[in-house]
Amino acid sequence: MYTDKILVCADCSQQFVFTANEQDFYAQRGFSEPKRCGACRAARKAARPEGGHGFGGGYDRGPRQMFPATCSRCGNETEVPFQPTNGKPVYCSDCFRIVRGG
Repeated sequence: MYTDKILVCADCSQQFVFTANEQDFYAQRGFSEPKRCGACRAARKAARPEGGHGFGGGYDRGPRQMFPATCSRCGNETEVPFQPTNGKPVYCSDCFRIVRGG
């Protein structure tokens, strides 16, 4: 159904083969043809921040702000990653696992 194609890399301008198997794989997943050779794709991936996926979602936001609270179940002092609200229960991590069934 597919035959190997020769493409030109958008970064280094070198030719590379887009194999019939790769074309089938891309078509099954609705991907467009690659614009870069394997070496340039690998270089771009390596240059991304750790954990980044190229979607502007790098998760390098530093330490999470924690708020002091008293566990509604056991009464122990704890810290939670949100501002506790009056009238809503707050649980320490141990009690949270119990309450959530985990």
